[in-house]
Amino acid sequence: MFNILQKIGEKTINFFNRLGKAVFLLFYSLFCIPNFRNSFKRVIIQLYFIGVLSLLIILVSGCFIGMVLGIQGYNVLVKFSAEQELGQMIAVSIIRELGPVITALLFAGRSGSSLTAEIGFMKMTEQLSSMSMMGVDPMKRIIGPRFWAVQISLPLLSLIFVKISIIGAFVISVYFLGVDGGSFWSNMQSVIIFQEDVINSIIKTFIFGFVIAWIAVFQGIYCVATAEGIGKATTNTVVYSSLYIFIIDFFLTVFMYAEV
Repeated sequence: MFNILQKIGEKTINFFNRLGKAVFLLFYSLFCIPNFRNSFKRVIIQLYFIGVLSLLIILVSGCFIGMVLGIQGYNVLVKFSAEQELGQMIAVSIIRELGPVITALLFAGRSGSSLTAEIGFMKMTEQLSSMSMMGVDPMKRIIGPRFWAVQISLPLLSLIFVKISIIGAFVISVYFLGVDGGSFWSNMQSVIIFQEDVINSIIKTFIFGFVIAWIAVFQGIYCVATAEGIGKATTNTVVYSSLYIFIIDFFLTVFMYAEV
């Protein structure tokens, strides 16, 4: 009985300990805005590694997802002789949901995991502690530029994903399935409201990017400084980010579109 209570107490203490560290990291990252003069170059470098190098997977995935959605949507709508409404269905599905969610999932798997592994390796090789000994704040030099690079790159990648997905759906629908191109674009434009759809989609990606960066940085800083510990932290980043993306997306969708 005593051992059970001891284990429960240890689990509770560890939970609140990690929660406190996570909250501290959250607020520190929010207020750790890089100095334009000193950190601009580091932010640009991280934008390249985090954002630009993720562009290929976003383009390829977006193109094929758009084409698959076009085929499946056409197969459903043609049964009701409503295939000319395909553009409307494509636009709503991609802009409201698939664009921000799938981009965030791909980003978490590619950039979030690499971010955790990079910071974990710095911890294992004692680079972070060496910076502290030299009077350099590792949070401002290492964490800040990466955190804000995620916030900048993910919304841009999501917009690219949405655009290439719609183009892919248009190509497969018009040139292979025989949907009228004018009807495709006109129906799409008639249903999309910039303030309610495009802006809300961008807001979603900002929130997703915030969550991914927070989890990735936290897992990297507080991982066990071994090869096994870094691997576990990298896995946790992808798993936790994916779960939180789906959960947060549900509540954001209810809040944004429940009355639309």
